[in-house]
Amino acid sequence: MSLALSKRDSTPPDEGAVPGSDDVPRIVPVRRTGQWVAAAVVLLLLAGAVNSVVRNEAFQWDVVGDYFTSTSVLRGLGLTLWLTGLVMVLGFAIGTLLAVLRLSANPVLRAVSWGYVWLFRSTPILVQLLFWFNIGALYPQVLGVKTVNLLSPIAVAVIGLTLHEAAYAAEVVRGGILSVDRGQIEAAQSLGLGRWRRLRRIVLPQAMRSIVPPAGNMLIGTLKGTSIVSVIAVQDLLYSVQLVYHRTYQVMPMLMVATLWYVAVTSLLSVGQHYVERYYAKGDKAGAAR
Repeated sequence: MSLALSKRDSTPPDEGAVPGSDDVPRIVPVRRTGQWVAAAVVLLLLAGAVNSVVRNEAFQWDVVGDYFTSTSVLRGLGLTLWLTGLVMVLGFAIGTLLAVLRLSANPVLRAVSWGYVWLFRSTPILVQLLFWFNIGALYPQVLGVKTVNLLSPIAVAVIGLTLHEAAYAAEVVRGGILSVDRGQIEAAQSLGLGRWRRLRRIVLPQAMRSIVPPAGNMLIGTLKGTSIVSVIAVQDLLYSVQLVYHRTYQVMPMLMVATLWYVAVTSLLSVGQHYVERYYAKGDKAGAAR
């Protein structure tokens, strides 16, 4: 805390002054008037913004309330959550394998892993989805089955999002593995543990402390990123509200329905991420205190 001396107390005491008397300099805290004024201004602006949203009739809050728990919206929300969970599980499974290959001693495996990550991180997810959606133009048949019958829009969404997320998950897992102290691995080697057992029992449990925070951000990003599958007619949450406002022309209230659901789910995921981080930070005093 910054401190200052008042003018009256900053004068040097007399030579004959007795310690503990009124002539001893008195320490007083600095008045932070500017900070309080800035905080008050920010609160006023925030209150004005909230008031303008709540009292704006264009949002049609009665329509928002009617459709917030409607069957079509809840069905779209369920598909969004299912797609998010499946993509994250498959993405991290493939990403973990890619991370292990990237750290292997085999130069071919390292090159393949690096090339995969480079390719899928270099192209937009929308381009990837559209590519898989139109894969039938390149390969009309696969194993004697027409591609258009083999890949439904949901299958295309799962494949496109999974391959995209795996590239980012690979880097997250690789960074977590590299964060483990080399001495831990050498100690496991001295005990005669095999490579995969060292990875499963020694490396990954310690790496989770570095993996969980970015993985939590990826989960939230994937949840919101699933909205892009609406371009290939997958009836997720966003596509469900689009079907409604294309019929009723109530664009803003339906977009608010989707927004409120995304905010609610991401908030719950953020709380869950906090407790998972605390669990894996048990051995770290600084991390456990957060």
